[in-house]
Amino acid sequence: MNDKLIYLDYNATTPVDKRVLDVMLPYFSEKFGNAASNTHAAGWTANRAVEGAREQVSKLINCDAQEIIFTSGATEAINLAIKGVFQAYAAKGKHIITYTTEHKAVLDTCKYLETLGASVDYLPVDSEGLPDLQLLAKTIREDTILVCAMYANNETGVIYPIKETAQVVHEKKSVLFCDATQAIGKVMVDVQDDSIDLMCLSAHKIYGPKGIGALYVRRKNPRVSLLPQLHGGGHERGLRSGTLNVTGIVGLGQACTIAGDEMWNDGDRLSMLRTLLEQSLLDLGNVFVNGSQKQRLPHVTNLAFAGIKADRLIAQLSHIAMAMGSACTSALPEPSHVLKAMGREELANSSVRFSLGRFTTKEEIETVIKQLSEVVKKMRSES
Repeated sequence: MNDKLIYLDYNATTPVDKRVLDVMLPYFSEKFGNAASNTHAAGWTANRAVEGAREQVSKLINCDAQEIIFTSGATEAINLAIKGVFQAYAAKGKHIITYTTEHKAVLDTCKYLETLGASVDYLPVDSEGLPDLQLLAKTIREDTILVCAMYANNETGVIYPIKETAQVVHEKKSVLFCDATQAIGKVMVDVQDDSIDLMCLSAHKIYGPKGIGALYVRRKNPRVSLLPQLHGGGHERGLRSGTLNVTGIVGLGQACTIAGDEMWNDGDRLSMLRTLLEQSLLDLGNVFVNGSQKQRLPHVTNLAFAGIKADRLIAQLSHIAMAMGSACTSALPEPSHVLKAMGREELANSSVRFSLGRFTTKEEIETVIKQLSEVVKKMRSES
């Protein structure tokens, strides 16, 4: 077998695009100023770069640049959004609603807030990973301050009906937070059209650097209030103190611009490659797609190989980077909480996520099909 790594785990992280790196490099040494230094040219240069990147991010999601708050990544943005709302809206209530298939950053934050007196409802999804909006409407109460619903699931690629969710949430006078980390740059995300109030994103999922992300905070219709979680300097409109990561911010901005320019072409190409991979593996028999095949991201497929342990399958193909679930939970020995929530617990330990990306080639997919098929047939013949 060819030992060259074939990377099909783009949902975990992406390589930095060279076009992004080229824009970032000067800010490591030549343009090293602190964006908060407002008395000299080095600081002004850094501040202009930050504000330019803020414009780039806002353009991708269709918001005002001043509604973008830079963070260290999506996890920090999630914590700022959920904890910030919990504290800011305490006078209205302490009820939060989320879904059992959310990312652990959302679920763990909600669990923590329960220790501080929050009342949290974790709503189920159906067998395709989709929510029941009627159940959501029934669950929202007078004291519901926040609903957390992801745009697209990181393990299955299933896309939630966010626009319809927002309508339900706003009819009940509550606030909608959306984890769009996996959707940004893959499908069109428009915070105005979707009526999203709070939304997080991360650079390293869209060919930018690790360690930088952003939180969108709606400023009008309605204006969303947050209490900061980091104090010390009043950066980012007082919501996120700390010296700005100018180099990372510049990279995030450039990654957003490239994503906006190339999203549709990338999506069409990756959808074709994903279909080729998926159909070829389904043809092996006793292979099943986890999640909706209609409402999902174009580059992801999560497949269950019945009768085969996914960890053993992956171990025999170590030169192919694929995953059993979220990278954030891969160290945990338990089955995927997403697949369990979808009623697929029996297949959870047999499931593999394939996520394709900008640098995936047809030749790589053909190689994966050939080698994976051989291993699956061999494992089944031995059992």
